[in-house]
Amino acid sequence: MNARVLGNDGGETVVLAHGYGGTRFVWDDVVPALAARFRVVVFDWSFSGAAAAGGGGERYCSSYYALADELVALMDELGVRRAAFVGHSMAGMIGCIASVARRDLFSHLVLVGASPRYINEDGYEGGFERGDVDAMFAAVDADFAAWAPRFAEAVVGADHPGPVAMFAKQLGAMRPDAALGVLRAVLTSDLRGVLPDVVARCTIVHCTHDAVAPLAVARYMQRALAGCGGGGGADTVVIESSGHFPQLTAPKEFVRVLEAILLDN
Repeated sequence: MNARVLGNDGGETVVLAHGYGGTRFVWDDVVPALAARFRVVVFDWSFSGAAAAGGGGERYCSSYYALADELVALMDELGVRRAAFVGHSMAGMIGCIASVARRDLFSHLVLVGASPRYINEDGYEGGFERGDVDAMFAAVDADFAAWAPRFAEAVVGADHPGPVAMFAKQLGAMRPDAALGVLRAVLTSDLRGVLPDVVARCTIVHCTHDAVAPLAVARYMQRALAGCGGGGGADTVVIESSGHFPQLTAPKEFVRVLEAILLDN
């Protein structure tokens, strides 16, 4: 999983987990500042383009529960316990699942742009209609190389050409079959039932204009996580930014928010 451990050996361990299409390099703009205060772990999920480039990726996990097992195995291998876990996008829900299975590994879950369900239904705003999701799958299946840069611009934000290019390169390095398989798993997931079982302390971090998960998702998660943190419920921090990648489009603000959250442990 290409794990790297960086920074202050005496500090709290912070595990940074990228989401769909990303790699451990998606954190490059925030790792130096975080590593000055914390022991920082970055890694690549088995589906990522960096895992494939490193000789892995022949077998990849697309199931959230299998990916949670990957995370637990990695943390056990590194001897990490009572860590703060920062999960971006789909990784947020992977962390929730893993924290239910292994409470000893997690002291705090920071859920960045996370969502338990992406498809709208009566009484729930997930951000996508089923027809939109099916059209996306068809586009990936037809021509992944053409779809990837368009998707990158849509989710990162056209006003940020540098970050768009960075994410497009990471996304485009995925194997097309992995890209489609993981995208199906993400966009058709319904993990709302996991949230009431989470007991670790949780903080939700969400952008005001997230192109993937609307702010209504963060509000739903806050309500559903009422039992976390010893029954105190989840805190929510809203970053005034557009797009789904605050670590790329607003890295200084993202670091400031993370440090405030983590130093308040």
